[in-house]
Amino acid sequence: MKRTAGSLPINGTLTLHTEVAMRTALEQRRPGWRALLPFAGPAIIASVAYMDPGNFVTNIQAGSTYGYQLLWVVLLANVVAMLFQAMSAKLGIVTGRNLAELCREQFSKPVVIGMWIASEIAAVATDLAEFLGAGIGISLLCHIPLVWALGITGVLTCAILSLDKRGFRPLELVIAALVGVIGISYLIELTLAPPDWHAALFHTLVPQLHDGAAVTLAVGIIGATIMPHTLYLHSGLTQNRSQARNDGERRRLLNFSNREVIVALGFAGLVNLAMVMMSASAFGRSAPGISDIGVAYRTLGPALGMGAATLFLVSLMASGLSSSAVGTLAGQVIMQGFIGFRVPVLVRRLATMVPAFIVALSCNTMSAMIASQVVLSFVLPLPLIALVVLSQRRSVMGNFVAGRATVIAALVATLLIVALNFVLIYQTLR
Repeated sequence: MKRTAGSLPINGTLTLHTEVAMRTALEQRRPGWRALLPFAGPAIIASVAYMDPGNFVTNIQAGSTYGYQLLWVVLLANVVAMLFQAMSAKLGIVTGRNLAELCREQFSKPVVIGMWIASEIAAVATDLAEFLGAGIGISLLCHIPLVWALGITGVLTCAILSLDKRGFRPLELVIAALVGVIGISYLIELTLAPPDWHAALFHTLVPQLHDGAAVTLAVGIIGATIMPHTLYLHSGLTQNRSQARNDGERRRLLNFSNREVIVALGFAGLVNLAMVMMSASAFGRSAPGISDIGVAYRTLGPALGMGAATLFLVSLMASGLSSSAVGTLAGQVIMQGFIGFRVPVLVRRLATMVPAFIVALSCNTMSAMIASQVVLSFVLPLPLIALVVLSQRRSVMGNFVAGRATVIAALVATLLIVALNFVLIYQTLR
């Protein structure tokens, strides 16, 4: 017996064993941490976007240029990400609809069209950086031209995406394994390049922005961390995953979801902090101002040994492949949710691959990746505002409308991101 994923634009299903485990947990007949396991998956998939190649670029540049001084931006971005991912998951669980679908139903047509266009631009920018990141990792590791590496990346990501035909779990397990590779790689990197823990702790807790370039990089970090497409995707992954029979079971579902968000995104946050600390320790004095993945790889070899350099590329490949697959799924959620139109996954994949090949053949890939993160920061306020608005509407959320504290925190975070974007515009015009 299997249950399909309703309107979710992937072919995920749940086995009878998983459904029974979910029902047992919702009826409080499965105690402890074992109750959470059947529901694990959506936040793990969403967390991939918080460790994508865009994060590699911005975190390496932050650590090599400013040492530990921008760690507080990484921490703040991940805390804000937890808040909004939890709100997105809640929207899907409570309403059975994803964020894009609710925007189409609740907002005016001009607003919906504008949001759809902006979200598609964000999805393409995201997927471009992820696809290029994986290709660069394969190119450097295998010593082959970037164009060939991009072709290999395309084949591998299509293979990962094909796993959804077998249900939710195979895809989720592969993504979780790739996330584990990233985490283990950076744990080893920190042992090879021990950071100044006192300085790291201080700058994680004390905000500092010394110049306009630091502001630009801070916006890039936020754009690389809080991703518009995952806000749409997370609600899609939870909207029909399990059926709650009453409000009590729905609250238990939300409790499970919030725990998973904290664990999965907490892990992603630690990886991001580790990236900056490793960069500060390895590059801060010997090679300041690195913003190119290739240069970082070639610098790591002499500094820490080829083992560290190879680990760096392995983690980059794992990041690029997993986030590229997730980005394609998110693009499907966005398109189907806003306009009710679905395209084959292969076509969606090609729509990202073609711009990546053009960039690889005609311009600086690192500049394109950094620019894509800034683009994401400008698009990001749209889904953030939509989440806040919809979460307050009783007609949408019923008895699960967001509390005042949640709304205030979400509004403050949104205003901060908008303010940083205006500062970035001012700095650019100057």
